[in-house]
This record gives sequence, C-alpha cells and structure tokens, in this order.
Amino acid sequence: MHKALPVLHVLSMVIVLFASTMLAPLGLALGEHDAARAAFSYAMLLTLAVGFLLWLLTRGASKELKVRDGFLLVVVVWTVLPALGGLPLMLYLPQLSFTDAYFEAMSGLTTTGATVLSGLDQLPQSINLWRGEMVWLGGMGIIVLVVAILPLLGIGGRQIYKAETPGPMKDSQLTPRITETAKGLWLVYAGITLACILSYWWAGMTPFDAVMHAFSTMGLGGFSSHDASFGYFNSPRIEWVSVVFMLIAGINFATHFMAVRNRDINPYRHDIEARYFVAVTLLSVVGLTFYLWGEHVYPDLHTAFRYALFNVVSIATTTGYASTDYNVWPIFAPMWMLFLCSFATSSGSTGGGIKMIRALILYKQVYKEFLRIIHPNAIVQAKLDGVVVQNKIIYAVLAFFFIYIVSIVSMTLIMMASGLGAVTAFSAVVACINNTGPGLNEVGPATTFAVLSDFQTWLCSFAMLLGRLELFTLLVVLTPAFWRK
Repeated sequence: MHKALPVLHVLSMVIVLFASTMLAPLGLALGEHDAARAAFSYAMLLTLAVGFLLWLLTRGASKELKVRDGFLLVVVVWTVLPALGGLPLMLYLPQLSFTDAYFEAMSGLTTTGATVLSGLDQLPQSINLWRGEMVWLGGMGIIVLVVAILPLLGIGGRQIYKAETPGPMKDSQLTPRITETAKGLWLVYAGITLACILSYWWAGMTPFDAVMHAFSTMGLGGFSSHDASFGYFNSPRIEWVSVVFMLIAGINFATHFMAVRNRDINPYRHDIEARYFVAVTLLSVVGLTFYLWGEHVYPDLHTAFRYALFNVVSIATTTGYASTDYNVWPIFAPMWMLFLCSFATSSGSTGGGIKMIRALILYKQVYKEFLRIIHPNAIVQAKLDGVVVQNKIIYAVLAFFFIYIVSIVSMTLIMMASGLGAVTAFSAVVACINNTGPGLNEVGPATTFAVLSDFQTWLCSFAMLLGRLELFTLLVVLTPAFWRK
C-alpha cells in the first residue's frame, strides 16, 4: 500500500483542483434558487475535504512518479473524479441514484455524452453548465491540465502525460519541456473554445447556450441543455457552426498547436490523419445524402444533405449531438455512422474510437500481406506518408485492435444476457467504448440510457472508461503482472 502513497498524494491535489472547477457553476447558481446553490456549495466543500484529507494522510510521500505510477494515477483519477463530479447532480436531484449520477459524470469526463437525465430544458443553468464543463475538462484530459501545474509543486509530469495522451506514436514532444507542451495544448484548446462560443452566439444561440454547447462541442461530448439536442434550435446556421468546430476538434491538437506556433497551415497539409479523417467523413456525408434521398426519407437533396451533414459529422467525430431522430432512418445509415465513430477521428484529438492512425496502420498491414501473398519473395514494408512503420508499432496496433473487438463482443453478449435486445446492446456498447453517446433503439438519440438496469449502467460506465483510456492504460493496471515487483 505504501508504494501507492505517491500516487494518492498527487490524486489529492487533482481532487482539490477539480473542486475549484465547481466555482463557475456555483457562481451561476448564486443567482438561481436555493437547491442549486446548496448542491454546488456542499459538493465543492465535500470534494475539497476529501482532497485535503487525502493530502494530509499522504503529504510525506511526494516523489517523482515512475511510468507504472503514471498509469495507475490516470486510472485512479478517472475512476474517482466521476464519483465527485456526480455529487452536484445527486444533491440537486435526490431521486437520482449514485449509479446514475456516476454514469452521468463518467459520460461527461470521458466526453461520451450519453445521458440518463431527461427534462434538461427545466434544469437550472448551473447544472447544465457543470455537465458541459465536465465534457470540456475531459476533452483534452484533466491530467494534461494538471501536468502544467504539478511541476510547480515539485512533481514531474512526463509519465502521466505519456499514459494519458492517446495514439500509438506519442513519444515525440512538441516543446522541450512537457509542462510547456501541456500549457500550449490547453491554450490552443481554450482559444478555439472561445472562438466556438462567439460563433454560436453569432449564429443565434443565447450566451449561456453558446458557452455550454461550445464546451460540449470542443470536448466532442455531445451534452446539451435541451432534450431535443440541436433539434431544439432548428437552425442551419447553428448546425454549420457546430459542424466546423466538430471537425476542428476531431483533428490532432498537436497539429493545431504547431500551426498556431508556426503561424502556418503546413502542419495540416502534412498531417495524414487529418486528411483521411476529413475525407472519409465528408465522403460519408455525400454518400448518405444520396442514400437518404434515394430512400425517400427526405423530399429533396438539400434537406437530405442538411441532416446527413450534421448527424454524420456528429457521430463520426464521436460528439453525439442530434438534429433529428436518425434512429428512424433505414438501418444502414445509423449503422454506417456507428462504424465511422469507431475510427474516424485523429489521435490527439478529443474524439474516441481506435483513431484514424491505427485504422491506417491496419489497412497498410493488410495491403502488405496481400502483396506478400502475390510476391512471396519480395521485401514489403508498411509505410505512412513515405515513412516505414516499425514492426513494434504494427504489433501494438494489432494487439489493440484484437482487444478492442473482444471487448465489444464480450460486453455486447453480457448486455444481451442481461435482457437487452441485440441492436440496443451492441449500439450501447459501441457508443460507450467509442465515447460517442447515443446508440440505437432503446438508447437512441430520442431516448436516454435511463432505460438500462443498474448492472447495465455500470457496464456502460466501465466501457466509457475503457474507451477513454484507450484500453491498454486501464487493462494493464488490472493485470497481476502490473502489481508484481
């Protein structure tokens, strides 16, 4: 246990920092009724108390974290924070169980956007702001935010950053010091968020809706302050703004960082992931536009394009907004959208799924095997943008994909065994492990995850955590080998 004390010591500071993020909704709650004000006051005090108590108990355990400690800290933080993030929801909504509050907070912090709440339009603005803020914090990873501050407290952050940052090619630093990297990424993230807020406001949202939905858009989390999601606004202009910023958030933020720092668009041209992400997403929009029009779902191409564009981009980027109930479309369309959310976004973005870089490596490896069959004696190497992909990366991606498929199949079977229909079970698992949000049938865009039993809800919470930490980070901590000397 004493070996975990340094991890718990850092966790205590993360919890105290997390408590401070409740100040914004608390400030908003001061102008609302007593229940919301009391919910955030008590939640913030309780979170601070937990953080300070843990800090007192572990204050002599401060030391540089090892790689193993970094993985453990990431898992512990992402497991503990949803319990604290759900406190304001439980205190304001006494009928909300701990299971559902934990699910809602986990959905926010993992940027999934699946919800168990209904009557969002009647909730206090402070509660909805907190839901959006959790998505925003989870978007780049609250751990990356913390590593910009922890060095000031004498604790290095490289190990934490490597465990948290998604993608198979993540060892290169953007700046000489990891602290500067984290600060740079967050400044770019905050800057684009501000642009998104102003754009939503310009497009016709109220200032509050603009802030709440900008948080949710940049985190690709999909939480809304309205039950009808973007169908509430019914505004093509607002939908266009959302599409632009969802696509921006689906690109590696390291690319944005380099473009801003160098004041040059070349980083986008050289980012193979960004090119494929945008191309696959927009080609899918065109294809489903003609499909929906051909199936007479919409009377003309213009209307079909409007709804295909917004909803395909929303699901492909794992955001999870909806401007219509696409659950009633012919099954091919929503199934294709779920397929897209499994791989479309870039590594280093706020999206979920296996990421485009892994999909490209898998494709290159399959093509390499085809060539090897045709030309057995040829020396064939998998290349990305002219660069040879090392075998160790290919093996890691193959192992990742195998675990990804096994996780989806096993959890789908468990959900079906617990009483869900096949489509509902499969789509719920895919939507959660890819951090997308709505699934199909009983958990479609027009309904909520409140229909699930407590067991099914906990399994979905686990799937969200598994997907957000990109499988290996969580599963390696659950192996006996991790705990051996």
